[in-house]
Amino acid sequence: MVSTIAARRLLSEGRVLEYPLVSLEDGRIRHIEGLSAAEHKRVAATHRFPDATLVPAYIDIHIHGCAGHDVMEASSEALDTIGTYLASRGVGAYFPTTVTSPKDETLRSLAGLAYEIGRRQEASLRGATPLGIHLEGPFLSHLKRGVHTDALLEAPSISLFDRFWQAAEGHIRLMTIAPELPGATELISHATALGVRCSLGHSDALVCEAEAGFMAGARSATHTYNAMRAIDHREPGLAAFVLDKQSLFAEIICDGIHVDPLMVRLYFKAKDKDRIILVTDGMSATGMPDGTYMLGDMQVEVRDGRCTSNGVLAGSVLTLDRGVKNLMEFTGAALGTAVAAASYNPSQLMGIGDRWGSLEAGRAANITVVSPKADVIETFLAGRSTITSERTVTSSTR
Repeated sequence: MVSTIAARRLLSEGRVLEYPLVSLEDGRIRHIEGLSAAEHKRVAATHRFPDATLVPAYIDIHIHGCAGHDVMEASSEALDTIGTYLASRGVGAYFPTTVTSPKDETLRSLAGLAYEIGRRQEASLRGATPLGIHLEGPFLSHLKRGVHTDALLEAPSISLFDRFWQAAEGHIRLMTIAPELPGATELISHATALGVRCSLGHSDALVCEAEAGFMAGARSATHTYNAMRAIDHREPGLAAFVLDKQSLFAEIICDGIHVDPLMVRLYFKAKDKDRIILVTDGMSATGMPDGTYMLGDMQVEVRDGRCTSNGVLAGSVLTLDRGVKNLMEFTGAALGTAVAAASYNPSQLMGIGDRWGSLEAGRAANITVVSPKADVIETFLAGRSTITSERTVTSSTR
């Protein structure tokens, strides 16, 4: 069955198409054409968004949970709920992110996540799709551990990583690691050879140590500025390396809490626009009222958008659509640039650009519909609306 979406604009890979009409069939984009304003008013469309923009569905590569669930639960109920909530915020795909835990607990969670990822690849399920696992911990610096439990951190170890890899059935796709730790460059090289994207983070590295991690294969940085050696004019450290190394992708938590808007602007000016990646670092409290929640096995207090454990920031309640809006507000970024930081850029880092991050004929119809102010109106995953299926939308406001 063919359905159609009409909107005011379509943004993808830096191009703008006015008055698009997108034809969908069997979950894929069959055809995209630009109409005249007059044609746009007359055309019969299954879904009509007169003032809205169609953009690629967002991808969150760093998220611990939302809607009252932590990804470490690794259950069908948890991932179903997480996926449904993320789709409501414009997210089509995500990489469930672990937190440092006892080895047996990590192995259990990795095995459960591997099962759930495999199940969702085989079945057509609603909600955002988990595409692979982001291993954040235990190969982190004791000095820049954030809320990761100090006693559970491990020295980089190929043998321990291989245990994780086997438990995850090869679904580890991203790993945060402190490059200055003994054995880190060897592990980065080993993991990179397996197709894992390694990300420099939770690190007290000097520039030379960060460079060594990059040379070993690391291609990204985890939540820029946070849990990194601070910028110093004589001893710059990892944060400065991230800003200076143009080929390095760099996450940022754009909530105005983790990073001051001025420093977001500095990041935005320093980095190539195709290397900035918006992430949430969201935890189970995302989308929930203030209170006490769990991040792994840690209690986190959530008050007025700030998540802390023993006074230390512990993830966020940011949603990716809000991150897009904040990037525009903090830096003056155009909608297309901000959207790319949440869709195209992460797809390029993760090597999934053939399936995600852009809109063109032949691809899966994973589309987010946004208002002129970048509010999410609706999300289509594999051509199906995550809000409703058989109806015509006649307004771009809800």
